[in-house]
Amino acid sequence: MDNGAVVNIGPRERRRRLTMGIVTLVIGAFLGLAMVLYGLDRWWRLGLFVPFWLGSLGVHQAREKT
Repeated sequence: MDNGAVVNIGPRERRRRLTMGIVTLVIGAFLGLAMVLYGLDRWWRLGLFVPFWLGSLGVHQAREKT
């Protein structure tokens, strides 16, 4: 199933990006839970965009091998 995309990272880098992506997503989830438990204002949760975006970007790059 070749989609014509150029693979520019090796297995080690894919594993590293996947690991860092998952870790960043977990950190974002824990931060979100802490914000809810401590009753922080909902506007503070907008900051969770950054860890979730970076985590999903890492997972996507690992899966797409880019």
